[in-house]
Amino acid sequence: MSDTMRARPARARGARLALALALALAGPVSRAATPGETIAGAARGVVKVYGAGGVRGLEAYQTGILVTPAGHVVTVLSTVLDSDTIDCVLDDGRRYPARLVGADPARELAVLAIEGEDLPALPLVADLPRVAPGTRVLALSNLFGVAVGDERVSAQHGVISAVVPLEARRGSYEAPYRGTVYLLDCTTNNPGSPGGALIDFRGRLVGVLGKELRASASGVWLNYALPIDEVAKAYDDIVAGRASAPVAGGGTRFDPALLGVLLVPDLLDRTPPFLEATRAGSAAAAAGLRADDLLVAVNGRTVPSRRAVEEALGALATGDPVRLTVVRGGAIVECDLGPRPAAGEAP
Repeated sequence: MSDTMRARPARARGARLALALALALAGPVSRAATPGETIAGAARGVVKVYGAGGVRGLEAYQTGILVTPAGHVVTVLSTVLDSDTIDCVLDDGRRYPARLVGADPARELAVLAIEGEDLPALPLVADLPRVAPGTRVLALSNLFGVAVGDERVSAQHGVISAVVPLEARRGSYEAPYRGTVYLLDCTTNNPGSPGGALIDFRGRLVGVLGKELRASASGVWLNYALPIDEVAKAYDDIVAGRASAPVAGGGTRFDPALLGVLLVPDLLDRTPPFLEATRAGSAAAAAGLRADDLLVAVNGRTVPSRRAVEEALGALATGDPVRLTVVRGGAIVECDLGPRPAAGEAP
């Protein structure tokens, strides 16, 4: 055997030893997380929210996202939150009572607070670039309420189909939000899904699943999510007190008919405050309120039910200005009704 042939195995062994030494000095080699690991990590920050409801079309459950270790939860604004008792159940089964910090009626988002420390959170990154159509995503939510206790929320794999302005309705109610949303190719328009987390394959929170809505033009059900920058704006406004604060409840009630505001009958415990009509010659008629307006705030305080409207008006003193915020044709409209009359004054 020639000297050249003997040298080749020696050089090969030397190269392998050099590579092994370089890898040892560089430390352990990192690898990308598997989809299962990404889901498990993100799901720790997704909570199951329980409150008012319990009839068809008004489920008593939805989903929320822990966005701070101190216990702030972002979710959608719905009748589920119109309850004296709101519960949040974490991924590991821990149950916490929650209070409503406030809401953003324009984006239909709300913030809850639970008492905790070092809770697993999916942080809101306001400057995260918007994801492009064709991006693979994962939707995490308690769809149909199938997860209870320490059961993990459901995960759906999908793709962002389009990034478009939202034009949608639920029944005859036009959605007030007209900003950009992500349209998804997976079916997230399910009871319990609203408020769920939309994450990319790196586990980053890129959006919040929206409410059950139909497209205004076609009537088809929409599967969509609000981009994280819109969610971050709503969160900042709510926490800073720039958005609607909740009505405390349990106070004096004032009949809105004294202002000429005739609401739909209180058929359920938590009937949404739709205007049935206004009384001719009243403050409501002069302010331009119309039938089918949805009342969402009184003097900046969220009012998700008829009872909340009465309590918010009751919290005002005689002579205080009354400002009502309504949703009309998908737009937010502010109406000034002038001073609040005394409770005994005739309409």
